[in-house]
Amino acid sequence: MKQSLLLLFSFLFISAFSQQPATSKAELEKALQQKEQLSQSSLVKNLPFKNIGPTVMSGRIVDFAVNPDNPIEFYAGYASGGVWYTNNNGTSFTPVLDNSVTQNVGSLAVDWKNGTIWVGTGEVNASRSSYAGIGLLKSTDKGETWQNMGLKGSHHISKILINPSNPDEVVVSAVGHLYSTNEERGVYKTVDGGKTWNKTLFVNDESGIIEMDRDPNNFDLLYASSWEKDRKAWNFTGSGEGSAIYKSTDGGDTWKKMSVSGSGFPTGKGAGRIGLAVVDDNAVYAIIDNQDHRKKEKMDTDSDALTKDVFKKMSASEFLALDNDKLKKFLRANGFQEKYKAENVKNMVRSGSVKPADLAKYLEDANTQLFDTPVIGAEVYKSTDGGKTWGKTHEGYINNLYYSYGYYFGKIHVDPSNSDKIYIYGVPILKSADGGKTFESISAENVHADHHALWINPKKAGHLIDGNDGGVNISYDDGKTWIKNNAPAVGQFYTVNVDNEEPYNVYGGLQDNGVWVGPHNAKIDYGWQQSGQNPYESIMGGDGMHVQIDNRNSNIVYTGFQFGNYFRINRETEEQTYIQPKHELGDSPYRFNWQTPILLSPHNQDILYLGGNKLMRSMNQGDDWEAISGDLTKGGKPGNVAYGTLTSISESPFTFGLLYAGSDDGMLHVSKNAGGNWTDISKSFPKDLWVSRVIASKHKKERVYVTLNGYRWDDFKTYVYASENYGQTWKDISSNLPASPVNVIKEDPENENVLYIGTDNGAYVSFNKGNSWEAFSEGLPNVAVHDLVIQEREKDLILGTHGRSFYLANVSLLQQMNVSKMNDVLLAELNPIQFSSRWGSKYGEWYDVIEPSINLQLYSPSEGKAIITIKTKEGKEVQQLTKDVVKGVNIIEYDITVSEKGRKILEKADVEVKKADNEKYYLPEGMYDVKVSISGASKTQKLEIK
Repeated sequence: MKQSLLLLFSFLFISAFSQQPATSKAELEKALQQKEQLSQSSLVKNLPFKNIGPTVMSGRIVDFAVNPDNPIEFYAGYASGGVWYTNNNGTSFTPVLDNSVTQNVGSLAVDWKNGTIWVGTGEVNASRSSYAGIGLLKSTDKGETWQNMGLKGSHHISKILINPSNPDEVVVSAVGHLYSTNEERGVYKTVDGGKTWNKTLFVNDESGIIEMDRDPNNFDLLYASSWEKDRKAWNFTGSGEGSAIYKSTDGGDTWKKMSVSGSGFPTGKGAGRIGLAVVDDNAVYAIIDNQDHRKKEKMDTDSDALTKDVFKKMSASEFLALDNDKLKKFLRANGFQEKYKAENVKNMVRSGSVKPADLAKYLEDANTQLFDTPVIGAEVYKSTDGGKTWGKTHEGYINNLYYSYGYYFGKIHVDPSNSDKIYIYGVPILKSADGGKTFESISAENVHADHHALWINPKKAGHLIDGNDGGVNISYDDGKTWIKNNAPAVGQFYTVNVDNEEPYNVYGGLQDNGVWVGPHNAKIDYGWQQSGQNPYESIMGGDGMHVQIDNRNSNIVYTGFQFGNYFRINRETEEQTYIQPKHELGDSPYRFNWQTPILLSPHNQDILYLGGNKLMRSMNQGDDWEAISGDLTKGGKPGNVAYGTLTSISESPFTFGLLYAGSDDGMLHVSKNAGGNWTDISKSFPKDLWVSRVIASKHKKERVYVTLNGYRWDDFKTYVYASENYGQTWKDISSNLPASPVNVIKEDPENENVLYIGTDNGAYVSFNKGNSWEAFSEGLPNVAVHDLVIQEREKDLILGTHGRSFYLANVSLLQQMNVSKMNDVLLAELNPIQFSSRWGSKYGEWYDVIEPSINLQLYSPSEGKAIITIKTKEGKEVQQLTKDVVKGVNIIEYDITVSEKGRKILEKADVEVKKADNEKYYLPEGMYDVKVSISGASKTQKLEIK
């Protein structure tokens, strides 16, 4: 009995203080089935979402599948934006993965003889937003339908090799989980088209297979590279003993390790990600991210430039003897606060309030450990004896290719027509004509940095298709010039916001592509190439982050890039003012999250909040800052990723200074007195989860919502909570939501019962404060929704997706809905329409007929027939329609016509109605009533023809 109690106590202790386990394969399969069922039964399944771009800036490409006999036909795989098909050389693209349950792509392969498409889901680049997949997908009808062929627990699939002589023989490599250990990783082979699989290579539960390549003339000869990595929210180790090269001579049935000690290829703890390119049965190239450190170079003591490391061991007397101008240059170049002038800092050292080492400490945070680490980086090796021995192709280092984050890159390619011609890429793209001895850049001003995929035409030297963080580029002269082929709307947005202009503008921060803004009703077409001006405009570089717009003057915008680098922008004068808060000399640096939160106070638009590990407040638009809290996290952890940082902040619209702050390590605090005191309100939550959003209610002062996100533990459960008492107690409102990490929750500004949720696999709405949820689906693929916002005046919901740019839906009908009205007929308000005498006619012979229409958004409490009646303000019926409706939201198109009977009624009232060229009669100017009747219940709205 005593032992049982001890075991129970131990279990309870572990449950209370340990992290949630990774979500199982069975749980993920159940979630996908649940999402599909919800989408089919949802009350809002017919509410249409429209993609509003932008297309001018793309998202990350991860792979190509190109028809070698007709290279203007190819498929492009986007990391989180699906698979797109072109047969006109990238002039236009069509999505082919939208009918699947995911848009997350790791690899592609096509059997061009019969058109079968294989998609390995789950991006393999190990980025901060490299989403897991759901296994291996196969389509035999050009993407109309998809069949899951297994490997559902692998999460990230790196390569698919199809035997050209037998398309049922396929070899697949899987990286495995990103944030947790698992067994479903390695090399898998099928000989029956994917019905059954045999795992033929497994290294360990931390090392997956990141790359495979084959002899272009012999499918039996394969090479594979394993990669040991350990990613956590606070640290990323991208190398280890498990990274190695393997070879198979029997089509992947068996494997032999080739990069052993003495082979000449790097091994050990510093061995990182490896890319492969097979030439023939003897020759093979490899590129490795070598994480071993470079040999220390002797410091140039005569150099005029000081570096932070020199201060670490400097004595006070040595510091005081420094030349003031030399010290001044160092202080200014490294962003020290203006008050820290050379003589001021020397006085601080004289008094003993700071030490010389504090100057280095001032600059060192988790980011410096990642970016300032002197690793060897990219190295190219070649074997000419079938992988037995290896030699480095170049002398010295290949600088400025991988920097210190080679985990994000790792490919090498050889020209099929010239074995000495190779291509490698990271931030730039480089080529070598001498087998890797020397390299030259083939980047260009219209080619985005950060490259991830390349196809080389085996029949035409110099014809390249390049995939990067900015989309697709094509070259026909070996990289001298490039065509940019950005037609799809596949932007990876972190954030979205709107202003109140007419028409209102949509703002958003993109992964690696800055911050963009454009009118919500912008026409997304090729017209901008003629006018020279795209409707979307870039206003910031880097990885685009949160955007706040001054509601008094929308030209004043606060935004920035990763790790808290924020600016105040005056778009009218084009002034940019850097406003990141700075810590005091002698203190530890503030910790800023990759997506540092900012917030303009709803009570005073001069007041700006910014979250580091402390909450900062500026009373003068970011010019000056004060910390209004202590550390609101668990204090950080040793590692090379900023951690122990604030991720979401909110201020109640009811009371100035009623503040909430959530962190990446699971902490949530509230202050009721503008930061004077803070109370931890997260003690009942699962531990260590990312607070993805906290929202103070607009409808009730005591109410607050919070979402937690377990993505960085491979925990894909939904965590959504509400409190009616400032967070003292919480109610779980995740209800029937399928398992998928939650990124955002927002209240509807008009209806307190309506809530919106964005997850890593779609968006949902609740009409009862979270007791149940309905899935959005019409026009919206299964894509990650990172952020959402409601434009209150226009009643528009805008989704910021991480892979498919912006989506917009009008939610005026949803704002009428709550539990008490689910048995009523509801009809959304109708926007006025501008009358045109050209309705029903053409501008000219070669133009389409101008036919107006409006969409009637209505809610039906049951399936049946809807009778739509159009009446004049005097109550005379001029048109009637009958349409089938389903339970829930319905969209009925009305073409603004009147019936023959209606025309006569109008003419009796001395209103002239002319027959249009298309033989139809249209409503003249005036006010009308639109009535919808279903099973005896009805609803009426006004329609104005202006």
